[in-house]
Amino acid sequence: MKKLTQRQIFDYLFNNGIENFVGVPDSTMKYFIDQGLKRKKILITTREEEAIGIASGFALSKSNSLVFMQNAGFANSISTITSLVQLYEIPLVFFIGWRGYLKKDAPEHMKIGKIQPNLLKILDLPSKIITDKNWKVSCNWALKKLANHESSALIIRRLFCD
Repeated sequence: MKKLTQRQIFDYLFNNGIENFVGVPDSTMKYFIDQGLKRKKILITTREEEAIGIASGFALSKSNSLVFMQNAGFANSISTITSLVQLYEIPLVFFIGWRGYLKKDAPEHMKIGKIQPNLLKILDLPSKIITDKNWKVSCNWALKKLANHESSALIIRRLFCD
């Protein structure tokens, strides 16, 4: 059985209705981003808040959008998520690279990695962690949330790289 790749995840989301992929690059999702660049479907931004703003504009024009970022950037974006996305009920899929949940990760990722699940709960942002076994179910779940005009987050772990 062929190992699941981030490229397959990108293609699956693209082929099932995500039209815009906007975000800040992170090594956790480098193959996901590379696939989007090859397909000319990725828009790179310098800040997570900028990505959320652009994706929100796309979403308001009825164009399904995904925002990708590392979890540290997600933490930096809390105000934008609560005061824009949640306040105005803008449906987005967040694709978040989870750094710092392993003891061997870089020290600057440890604290945010530890509190990542709690941040999602506090924000009341439904999320699923992508694994080799559940990736398609998780992607379909996020796509269904989007179709219901709801935001959600798909979390990809540092070790889940091609």
